[in-house]
Amino acid sequence: MGQKKDLTGSEKSKIVRYLAEGCSSLKIAKLVKRDHRTIKRFIQNSQQGRKKRVEKPRRKITAHELRKVKRAAAKMPLATSLAIFQSCNITGVPKSTRCAILRDMAKVRKAERRPPLNKTHKLKRQDWAKKYLKTDFSKVLWTDEMRVSLDGPDGWARGWIGKGQRAPVPLRRQQGGGGVLVWAGIIKGELVGPFRVEDGVKLNSQSYCKFLEDTFLKQWYRKKSASFKKNMIFMQDNAPSHASKYSTAWLARKGLKEEKLMTWPPCSPDLNPIENLWSIIKCEIYKEGKQYTSLNSVWEAVVAAARNVDGEQIKTLTESMDGRLLSVLAKKGGYIGR
Repeated sequence: MGQKKDLTGSEKSKIVRYLAEGCSSLKIAKLVKRDHRTIKRFIQNSQQGRKKRVEKPRRKITAHELRKVKRAAAKMPLATSLAIFQSCNITGVPKSTRCAILRDMAKVRKAERRPPLNKTHKLKRQDWAKKYLKTDFSKVLWTDEMRVSLDGPDGWARGWIGKGQRAPVPLRRQQGGGGVLVWAGIIKGELVGPFRVEDGVKLNSQSYCKFLEDTFLKQWYRKKSASFKKNMIFMQDNAPSHASKYSTAWLARKGLKEEKLMTWPPCSPDLNPIENLWSIIKCEIYKEGKQYTSLNSVWEAVVAAARNVDGEQIKTLTESMDGRLLSVLAKKGGYIGR
């Protein structure tokens, strides 16, 4: 039972299930055949959340390089720290050092804060976490929609804005540029979609079910084996078109009902791993403040960005669910900061 550095995703899932059954850390170590210290470390880290960053000595850059970085940051206010340093031909500088250097001359414009959770929201989030503690999340299909616009997501774009400088004003069309509504799902290490909602279609209960019929069911679900369909759990949030009686009845007719249809707590995008996938895609399609001239061009950018997300990245997201459940319980239903 030698000590190893990292636990696998399946081992973490087993630990969470054994904890839910009331097993001690010593007993769990024997069951999964891992060192007791490794098990205790995983449990402690899951409950404590992220540790505070330990300040390390910065890697020094020359005064000449510093002036180049400052000029580049002024010219590329919506670029990432990596893009800024690469434009100056400065390589080998870790992200923590790049950000520390940029913090001395600029500040990051961040997205708006999430709305506060009330007591009922927190209780429902805790109940949800307790209900699904023993779930095998490799069988869950996590789904969601994302809207992408030609001009970039409102309130989302951020970058290094020099002190004393104003943030650039992105192009805004007089009649609005419109956008594309995208649906996708992730399960284990697989991406389902993305699928494009027809332009001009507003997703109500009827159009949502028709969309799922034409895309998710016909192009993916029906090709799966009977054993896969028997075990798969379908997750969707509580948007009106998702949670309506019409949609619930329609999903039930397709076999997605009761324990095969995951209940979802209110105000909980931080618990859905596909939200992290949307962030990865948005970072790619809108990098350096990029904007688009047509709906087809922004859709093509979404498809290209989705193809660049490999199975290991998706698997990392879906395997994070055990830690998310422990975190939401440790924070008594509060946001988990993912």
